Amino acid sequence: MKFLVIADKNPRINIEEVVRTQNIDIIVTLGDLTREDILPLKEISDIPKIGVYGNHDSGTYMNELGIINMHLNTWDFNGYKFGGFQGCVRYKDNPQALMYRQEEASAMMANFPKVDIFICHCPPRGINDEEEIAHQGFDALLDYIDRAQPEMLMHGHTYPEEETMIRQHGPTKIEYISGYRIIIF
Repeated sequence: MKFLVIADKNPRINIEEVVRTQNIDIIVTLGDLTREDILPLKEISDIPKIGVYGNHDSGTYMNELGIINMHLNTWDFNGYKFGGFQGCVRYKDNPQALMYRQEEASAMMANFPKVDIFICHCPPRGINDEEEIAHQGFDALLDYIDRAQPEMLMHGHTYPEEETMIRQHGPTKIEYISGYRIIIF
């Protein structure tokens, strides 16, 4: 399966051309994108599009662009179960922002079912994150991947260094995306 994954900044590609020429099977958005960044997705209707919102998103563009919102949802495709979680750790008081306290995220993820591929904006705590609260990972997501052991987790939000980037946690392959990447699974 071949994924086009977009996160955190304008991908600066012709999305429709990449989908066509690279034989993309599924498009995944991981948040902190403007509607204009990914507006070409509206024209793509022959392959599935799934995503989660980031902490800087409006939380309103997915329906218009035909993207399935994966926040706390599961979805089956090509024999794989997908799941997702939006937002980041709460670092400021803004009730509109898609941010959660660690305890809130833990309660939300406590009974989340096992999936094969997990998508999230913010990473699990201790995986490609920082101690500074705005880029700190979720304890709940670390607990989840330790418990459910998905085959792959994709995230954006942070800025890990290439030489220290975590690419595997137990049996879970970790994929960090900033801008865009094509991932073969």
